Amino acid sequence: MGAAVCARPSTGGRTGGGVAVTEPVPEEAPSGRTTGTRPDGASDAGSPVAGALAAGTAAAGNRTGGRPAHEGILRRQSARESAARTYARALPIVPVRARGLTIEGADGRRYLDCLSGAGTLALGHNHPVVLEAIRKVLDSGAPLHVLDLATPVKDAFITELFRTLPPGLADHARVQFCGPAGTDAVEAALKLVRAATGRTGVLAFTGAYHGMTAGSLEASGGAFDVRVARLPYPQDYRCPFGVGGERGAELAARWTESVLDDPKSGVRHPAGMILEPVQGEGGVIPAPDGWMRRMRQITAERSIPLIADEVQTGVGRTGAFWAVEHSGVVPDVMVLSKAIGGSLPLAVVVYRDALDVWRPGAHAGTFRGNQLAMAAGTATLAYVRENHLAERAATLGGRMLGQLRRLAQDFPCMGDVRGRGLMIGVEMVDPEGESGSGAIGAPQVVAQAGGEPGPSADGVHAHDHDVTPRPTLPSAPGHAPYPAAPALAAAVRRECLRRGLIVELGGRHASVVRLLPPLTITDEQAAAVLDRLADAMAAVSSSHIRGAGRRVPDQPNHQPRLEHQPEPQSERQTQSHQPQHQSQNQSQNRPSLPPEPDRRQGGHAEWAG
Repeated sequence: MGAAVCARPSTGGRTGGGVAVTEPVPEEAPSGRTTGTRPDGASDAGSPVAGALAAGTAAAGNRTGGRPAHEGILRRQSARESAARTYARALPIVPVRARGLTIEGADGRRYLDCLSGAGTLALGHNHPVVLEAIRKVLDSGAPLHVLDLATPVKDAFITELFRTLPPGLADHARVQFCGPAGTDAVEAALKLVRAATGRTGVLAFTGAYHGMTAGSLEASGGAFDVRVARLPYPQDYRCPFGVGGERGAELAARWTESVLDDPKSGVRHPAGMILEPVQGEGGVIPAPDGWMRRMRQITAERSIPLIADEVQTGVGRTGAFWAVEHSGVVPDVMVLSKAIGGSLPLAVVVYRDALDVWRPGAHAGTFRGNQLAMAAGTATLAYVRENHLAERAATLGGRMLGQLRRLAQDFPCMGDVRGRGLMIGVEMVDPEGESGSGAIGAPQVVAQAGGEPGPSADGVHAHDHDVTPRPTLPSAPGHAPYPAAPALAAAVRRECLRRGLIVELGGRHASVVRLLPPLTITDEQAAAVLDRLADAMAAVSSSHIRGAGRRVPDQPNHQPRLEHQPEPQSERQTQSHQPQHQSQNQSQNRPSLPPEPDRRQGGHAEWAG
């Protein structure tokens, strides 16, 4: 790949592109390094869990056959666990301690976690209010398993949940507790609207992700041979109609109306429509607010229940407590999980009481009464609400998006930076590929008089608030997006991990680098995250500059090599699982950050994608 693919000019600073050099970040490791001391001073030293944690912490100093002991844990995972495991393949770490944004691995390294349990950890790891809520239930002697019986813990959770819901829904709502995962709530929601309407079909959208069980997969973007009608989801960068912007959103809405009103469309009147206010796994694509309102209008006029999947977008993640609030839309059904359990498994469906046609036992689940999760969830919901963390996510997320967009001006391989609040994505592309090759659509090429406004600092486009039809004319000819670059995205993730930053990938071709930090992230920590991401971009750029002319393969199903297989001695010597030595000045300047890997070594070479 040529030098222009991911190069940036020298700016004199370490990050350039408007990203600030990192200030020291306060250490977030919990107290009690090996004895299991709790934050309140009580000791858990005699417990099996504490023993396991102590053993894991000591693993960095123990070696078996010349290899650190924690590598044995990784090898045993590879040998024993299903081939379906995902995160473990790309993140070869053994977490033994965590607090807030920080994870400490058994190798002694600390990592800044911008995965946050795929968005589950709204308050980060082991937040004191969550731990205290769990401890109170444990110390009270209350039952931990109650099926669907009423308990004070459940009553407190429902009260706090209803306090946060959009008023138009909370005033006439019912709540259904499901199995412990978001996909279980999706299944319940689909089952509910089918029972309430007597119809079977479902409307869903391209790029959607709703879970891994059968019904949820049917409504997701990668499904085949299903009972779901697929509709276009509007987006600017790869607009399915090739225009983007306000006009693209209007065309998507018109297509939806046509499918529903055309007696020969092949789509029968559906039981419901399910959508994500921001597509997460689909590539961090926010739905325009005006388009959301059109979907509400279209479904309401045709008596089609609207289901909002807020599993990942809820509890302040996007800069509003619930992402539907950006548009003012009140859905008929909301699917909730992840953050509402305060890091523990919990999933619920909230819906209008008019849909409450369940017969006793029509939908159940053995673990729908998870008391610890309800207690942790109550504490999390209340903390986010009382401390205005949704507003904080909007402010900080907008600032991070702005800094990343400035950085993208120096790196052509950063094809698009988008998101809402602290749900951020960077789509990696191959600028040397043929324009439009492998692309889904074209960027916005229409404009009003004087040009249509672009994204604002908070990631919301000016056209998001209105998709009212209006005449538009094509501007100067534009080009389609460059091809997605999944291998380049994987390289960025790998370089981030070497620098102590955990990110994950998403999007149609796994080409979108995703950031989902906890809502409690500080300004200093946000600067550290962007600093490391910028360094990773520079490292990937340098690598491809050195190999100028070599094209990064565009392989959607690219997989890393098998984990912990014996490798030639020369390659094993390049691994950097252990903490790397830093200069005295470096450790003084950044005492709370994970040790930087030795740039002369190859880092996690055996995980190369």
